[in-house]
Amino acid sequence: MAKWGEGDPRWIVEERADATNVNNWHWTERDVSGWSSERLRQLLLEVRAEGPEGVCQMTDISKLDGEASINNRKGKLIFFYEWQLKASWLGTSSTGVKYRGTVEVSNLSEENDMDDLDISVSLCKDQPSTPLLDLMKKTGVQEVRRVLGDYVYQLKSEFSQGMILPTADRLRLPQPETKKNQIQTSKTQISSVPRCSSSPAPHAKGACISMSSFNLTETFQTSPDELYRTFINQEFVQVFTRSAAVVDGRRGGRFQLLDGNVSGEFTQLVPDQRIEMRWRFRTWPIEHYATVSLELQDQGDETELRMECRGVPAGKEDSTREGWTRFYFQAIKQTFGY
Repeated sequence: MAKWGEGDPRWIVEERADATNVNNWHWTERDVSGWSSERLRQLLLEVRAEGPEGVCQMTDISKLDGEASINNRKGKLIFFYEWQLKASWLGTSSTGVKYRGTVEVSNLSEENDMDDLDISVSLCKDQPSTPLLDLMKKTGVQEVRRVLGDYVYQLKSEFSQGMILPTADRLRLPQPETKKNQIQTSKTQISSVPRCSSSPAPHAKGACISMSSFNLTETFQTSPDELYRTFINQEFVQVFTRSAAVVDGRRGGRFQLLDGNVSGEFTQLVPDQRIEMRWRFRTWPIEHYATVSLELQDQGDETELRMECRGVPAGKEDSTREGWTRFYFQAIKQTFGY
């Protein structure tokens, strides 16, 4: 028999008040059909196609049949969704004449990629021929495909939280896996005159690298503890970056994300208040790291994040600022609604 504290961490229950299904190791299922139905309606009613022919707008969802759920088995998430839908659209020609039609999707499911969806557009039987039909078949179908993709992404991000809980052996980091559709950081550098220092980079092997720095301030509609967790929890990072990541959320813990383009080490962590790290982009000089600090200020209903980034290689300041804004701040807001 294993000694106290030395057993399989999946079965450790003394730290859980309910001592039930620790770490969601057993089969866990969450029904998200209700949320899915409402979200699909909202997204589809936002579909709008506009061109020289006129304007078409989705007006009503007449059919929305299906279901959706998320299952967790031994730390692996399995998403199931299957929907058939029919929506009505109203078109107004450039001369002001109105036409009505429908859009049908019969195979929205986890088995089909967005490009494989069967989306059919037609005019109502009593409607005469109009160029608006071609507008809907081209631009309208693209918009429908886009919002259905948004639904799938939100399903896998918003409702995957909490399905896989941190385990007692979470510090044994997995190797990052290669996945399809990973976000790639931009290779385009914005040229500008950086604010440089002539001091050598502290982690470059004997090389003298001119450096620059910048500050950013961003406001998030969430509490400091939730925002803090978003940056240091591996599963949260994987959700907002849409890719595999390695994040050891402790002082001295290392991280790697965005297909290995970003890596570094946490140097100081003050829960819910401050995160400091050594941070680098893959194309920077070998062994060169910037120093990044994130200060979280509670503003009541929101949290103000103040970022200071020092030691960026000269000429990389603007692209680094853009990367943090796009792949961290905007991605977190869009994913979690902050």
